[in-house]
This record gives sequence, structure tokens and C-alpha cells, in this order.
Amino acid sequence: METLKPAPTTEAGGDGEPDWPAALSAHDRWLRRVVASRVREDQAVDEVMQEVALAAIAQRAPLLDPSRLAGWLYRLAIRQALLYRRRAGRRRALMDRYAVREPRGEEDSSPSPLAWMLHDERRDLVRIAMEKLPPRDADLLTLKYAEGWSARDLADRLSVGLAAVEARLHRARNRLRIELAALAVEGEKSRGHEV
Repeated sequence: METLKPAPTTEAGGDGEPDWPAALSAHDRWLRRVVASRVREDQAVDEVMQEVALAAIAQRAPLLDPSRLAGWLYRLAIRQALLYRRRAGRRRALMDRYAVREPRGEEDSSPSPLAWMLHDERRDLVRIAMEKLPPRDADLLTLKYAEGWSARDLADRLSVGLAAVEARLHRARNRLRIELAALAVEGEKSRGHEV
């Protein structure tokens, strides 16, 4: 079991604040274990730890007692891990909602087993393709199509020009098409090898 090292108290600016890079480095190993156990996704640990570092540096109230730094970092890591899981859950729910939309014009309300399988496969392909997109592209597509935001809504809420939003949406849709096409090719290759 790893013993906790005392928090570095080297003052960065003479204001009583710890040297955050040193403090975060000293607690990195065990904080990563805590985060990994919470998010259960290896690739997410770095992202959450970045959020922990940003939150630590951006904190407004100085830490009066340096001996409580480890506990404060622990609570901060837990909070950031929970926020990450909440965002990931929302993203999955939105992608599932995309995939669940039925094609228009279907007369029979009870899907056949084949339709179910195709629907599930399509939903999985969209989810996998969305996960491969840069987060900014995935966010734009999610807000545009799952939330029903217009390009004007996106521009207003993201504080970006309308032309920039439209260009980003165009690029994001193209990237999604490319990812879906690549997944379809991979699926065809794997089916060809099975036969």
C-alpha cells in the first residue's frame, strides 16, 4: 500500500498556494487509481485527471491547511469522475435515441427479429462512429440532432459565428460518414473471413 506523501507547500506566487504541478504529481498515482475505479474506462482516466488539474488550479479559495490537500484532491477527483460518467451517460443516451428513431412509412408496428437485429447493429455502428469522432464534433452533432438545436442555436449558445458553426457541422457530418463507411467495410471484411 502506498503511503501518502505530505503535500508540497512550495509557494508559487507567495500567496500561500501550493505548487500545483508538484502537488498533483505527488498524488497522481493514487488519484489515478481512484478515478479508474470510478470511471471504469482506461482511456477516460487521463481526461478526468486533466479536469482535476484544471479544477485544482482554477480554485478560488486558498487552501488554508496544506495537510488537508490529499483529502481535498480526493474529493475533487471523485467529483470530476462523477461528472465524466454523467456526461458519458448522456452521450450514450443521446446516441441510443438517435438509433431508436424508426424509419418513416413502416406499417407494421411490431418489428421482425431481423429488423431488431439490424436496428441494434445500426445503433451500435452509430455509437462506435460517434466515439471515434473528436469530442467537439460529437458534441455538435449530438446537440444538433438529438437536442434539435438549429445552427443559430448552436452559434448563440457556443459563442461562435453562424458560418463557423455551419462549417464545423459540415465537417463533423463528413467525418461521421467516413467513420460509418469504414465500420461498414470492416464489417464486410470480417463477414467475408467467417464464411
